[in-house]
Amino acid sequence: MTTTEAPTAAAPESGSEIDADKLMEFVFRAVDEVGATLNTALVVMGDKLGYYHDLAAHGPSTPAQLAERTNTAMPYAREWLNAQAAGSYVTYDPATGRYTLPPEQTVALTVEDSPVFLPGFFQSALGTVHASEHIVEAARNGSGFGWHEHNEDVHLGVERFFRPNYNAHLITEWLPALDGVVEKLERGALVADVGCGHGASTILLAQHFPNSTFVGSDYHEASIETARARAEAAGVADRVEFRVESAQTFTGSGYDLVAMFDSLHDMGDPVGAAKRVRQAIDADGTWMIVEPMAGDRVEDNLNPVGRAFYGFSTLLCTPTSLAQDVGLALGTQAGPARIRDVTTAGGFTGFRSAAETPFNRVFEARP
Repeated sequence: MTTTEAPTAAAPESGSEIDADKLMEFVFRAVDEVGATLNTALVVMGDKLGYYHDLAAHGPSTPAQLAERTNTAMPYAREWLNAQAAGSYVTYDPATGRYTLPPEQTVALTVEDSPVFLPGFFQSALGTVHASEHIVEAARNGSGFGWHEHNEDVHLGVERFFRPNYNAHLITEWLPALDGVVEKLERGALVADVGCGHGASTILLAQHFPNSTFVGSDYHEASIETARARAEAAGVADRVEFRVESAQTFTGSGYDLVAMFDSLHDMGDPVGAAKRVRQAIDADGTWMIVEPMAGDRVEDNLNPVGRAFYGFSTLLCTPTSLAQDVGLALGTQAGPARIRDVTTAGGFTGFRSAAETPFNRVFEARP
């Protein structure tokens, strides 16, 4: 057999015939997947070592130049650049031995306020797979693995990925799509951001609506500590309070707006959270639910975005839910119908899809 010929494959016990060409097509696709898996760590490496920013600033570079400017070892810079070139993240010029970060990749890999900024996505994925051995065991015994048990790459990466989308869409698109919410915020509203994490969404709201008061809550104490520090740094700590509270027990009442950003599907008891929102919200209040983009049917989500979110759902979001009381495990790709069911069970009568992006869908629930 030559190196270009497909190996002879035995048919499965079912008796179906193996198509050798399809088999080898799958094998080479799997090889590409292994390269992509390793590239997750390489993107995070390039982000943390400043390789992408350096290439963006200096243009075509040799491995020695990149290593010298970033104060890193040349063999690592060389192999990293070659891996990036093989994956078309950078281009390589054989005539000069130099590597270039194209302008499109520069935006996606270095511009943190761009809605297509990607290193946070890779960072959260890398942190998520670090816990894979725990998830394997949890799958065997039906237990969960809590958000607080994951490493910092998960917590920081999730924020770094979603924050640019919030910055790009929340003020200009999502809030105006809700009935009367912008006017209330401009006059002065009481707002709860439940499951706020590091407080990126809460702080963004506070910066744009100085007449309103905001309360962010999350069960993860370390995230709340980070949120408090960031509110101070942003100069909004006088109008933003962060509390360590669960979604089912967050305090306060008469809220004009309750927001949940990419957090409802992670909750063990989302129906309990919905009931608490119904108790805490004003009679004319709005519950804004921002969830990952998903359709109601599995086949709706069999696309690149759905694939990534199903991966996160298996390794991060579902285990997080199962680690909590009830453990409903909605999953990252719950879809509008299941989200509606949660709001209805919580006592809300109004529900609609108000806005969407390639990565998020925004729902409005009313009492």
